[in-house]
Amino acid sequence: MISTMFLRGAGVLLAALLATQAGAQGFPAKPIRLVVPNAPGGAADLTARAVGQKISETLGQPVLIDNKPGAGGVVAGETVAKAAPDGHTLLLISSGTAVSAALFRSLPFDTTKDFIPVAPLATFDLVIVAPEGGRFKTLGELVAYARANPGKLNIGTPNIGTTQNLAAELFKSAAGLDVQIVPFNGTPAVINALRGGQVDAGLDILSPLLAQIRAHALLPLAVTGDKRSRVLPAVPTAREAGVTGFVAASWNGLAVPAKTPRDVVERLNRDVVAALKDPVVKKKLEDLNLDPHPGTPEQAAAMLNNDMRRWGEVIERARISKQ
Repeated sequence: MISTMFLRGAGVLLAALLATQAGAQGFPAKPIRLVVPNAPGGAADLTARAVGQKISETLGQPVLIDNKPGAGGVVAGETVAKAAPDGHTLLLISSGTAVSAALFRSLPFDTTKDFIPVAPLATFDLVIVAPEGGRFKTLGELVAYARANPGKLNIGTPNIGTTQNLAAELFKSAAGLDVQIVPFNGTPAVINALRGGQVDAGLDILSPLLAQIRAHALLPLAVTGDKRSRVLPAVPTAREAGVTGFVAASWNGLAVPAKTPRDVVERLNRDVVAALKDPVVKKKLEDLNLDPHPGTPEQAAAMLNNDMRRWGEVIERARISKQ
C-alpha cells in the first residue's frame, strides 16, 4: 500500500516539474527587460543593445534596455534580484559586479545566490600607458625606475574600487613595487593628468584611450590580458614584458534572477551565443574594441566567481576601505 505521505510528495514533485516545463515552453510570453547598470552610450550599454536587438529576433519579443547607472551597480542588481524568475528580466553583469560584491560591506542582494549567470558577452583589454615622449618607452623601463626609486612613481587610474584601480593595485603587488596609485574622477581626468605630467603612467580600459594612443599623445607600454590586443598587436602583454604574475582583463555578461527555470536559462544562452557569432553583431562589438566571448552559463559563473575572489584579495591586501 502506497503511503499518503509518498503520494503527497510525488504530487508536489510532479507539480513543480510541470510548472517548470510550462514556464519554459511558454517563454518568452512578453517583452524582455535588460537592466544595464551603466548610462546610455557607453560600451556596456552599446553591448547590451547590439546583443539585445539580435536575440529579440530569435525570441520573437522585443528586448527593452533599462539603464540604471550608479551606486556600483547596486540599484540595477536589486531591481533584477527582486524580479520574477521567469527569464523576462535580465541583468548585465561584469567585472564591476564582482568588484561591488567585494567592496561593499552589505548589498541588498547576494551576488552568488540571487542570480544565475546566463552567458558571457565580451571581454575587453586594460592597458598601461605613459605620456608619449616621456621617460618610459617600455614597461621594463617603468618597472626598473620604480624599483630604483621606491615611492616616487605615480600611476593614475579612475576612481578607487573600479576594476582599473584594483588592476593597478594588482600590478603593484605582482611586480613587487612601491608606487603610488592615484585615483581620478573618471578616464578624462586620467588622460588630462597624464598629458599634464601629474602622473608618470596610467592604467585604464583600452577603448577610451585608443584615440589618444593613435594620436601619439599616449604610449601603450603593455596590455594586461592573457594575450595581445587585436587592435594593438605590436604591444606586448604585461607578462611578456616581464611582470609574469600579472593578468587582468575586464568582461561583461548576462544573468537572470535565481530560481529561473533551467530550460529558460539554456534557451537564453543559445540565443546569446548565436547572436555573438552573428557577423553583424561581432563587427559592432569589435568596432567598440570589445572581443565577443560566447560561452556557457558555467563559464559565465566561473568568470564572476573568480573575479569576486581575486578582487576581494586585492582589496584586502591594498587595505581599501569597504563602503
